[in-house]
Amino acid sequence: MLMTGPGDPNQQDGAWGQDSWRPAQQQPSFGPGQAPPPWAQLPPGSGPQAAGGQQRRLPEVSAWGNVVAAAPWFFWSLILVIWIGGVFGYPAGWIVVGAWILSGAVVFVGSVEDLLARYLFRLRRPTLIERERLQPVWRQLHARAGTNPERFTLWVQESDDVNATPTPGHVVAVTRWALYTLPPQHLEAALAHELSHHLGGRSWLSLLGFWYSIPSRAGLIAARAIARLVKKVPAVGCGVLAFLALAWIGLSLAAVVGGAGFIWPLVYLTPFVAPPFLAWVNRWQVKEADRRAASMGYGSTLVQVLYGWQHQHQQNLGRETTRRQQVMSNTPTLADRVHTLEQSTV
Repeated sequence: MLMTGPGDPNQQDGAWGQDSWRPAQQQPSFGPGQAPPPWAQLPPGSGPQAAGGQQRRLPEVSAWGNVVAAAPWFFWSLILVIWIGGVFGYPAGWIVVGAWILSGAVVFVGSVEDLLARYLFRLRRPTLIERERLQPVWRQLHARAGTNPERFTLWVQESDDVNATPTPGHVVAVTRWALYTLPPQHLEAALAHELSHHLGGRSWLSLLGFWYSIPSRAGLIAARAIARLVKKVPAVGCGVLAFLALAWIGLSLAAVVGGAGFIWPLVYLTPFVAPPFLAWVNRWQVKEADRRAASMGYGSTLVQVLYGWQHQHQQNLGRETTRRQQVMSNTPTLADRVHTLEQSTV
């Protein structure tokens, strides 16, 4: 027996049906005394028809912007690699540092992007039916942005979030939630945000920057794990923090006694202070992608997408988490993103 659901491709009258490319015209019904949700009160989104069918070229951002965004990641990755190289002692540790720097050449191998997408970001290729749904919206988006769709490859992330994890190079990902839930006009706005992460720079530069950021990202994941451990099991978490503090003191004393000066204690301290700053860089990049999508005319539609996701997942529009979690978060809050889009749309 064939079963269908609201987001099932086999359902002819659902989001995947023959009329899926036309927005639904039916009015939502609300119970007595119930006010419609905020996303239902917003003005219609700005799709290609709202722009009068004119192609709108996205203002290019200098490739130096990518360099500036990648510089903090590279710096703290270098510090972490130097720290790891210290285990072998110097000058032998410089072999580890040199090997890591030379390893960046692998990004110029064609198959590396697919391997990173599949095994590091856990993405998958869209199925035939999913591709049929994505392609018209994808081509329309590129026609509006003035870019070549053949430069990029579409992937799907098995996630219920509104946006996928930003990916480097030519890989553009969309979440399963956006693919199966959003009507075409809103799906196009979500894809505009994803594509905006790749515009205004050089794809090989973003891929190289990501490769050198992997040690920092691993350190950021470890810092978040320690923070969760401190919250759930305070005794074990405090023990881990005490061990790291003693390790820093030991390395610093060894550097001072060995005549290396006081610069190395500061270098060894950077992995402890870097995670909040790197998390802020991630949040800034998400907001920049929102601004670029708004510059293409998708601002109000993307606001509707965010409100719809918030309404479906019963999330608060304001501060959904504690202040500590916000400092370490890779993504801005819904309120921050809505404010960014509203300011960029006005």
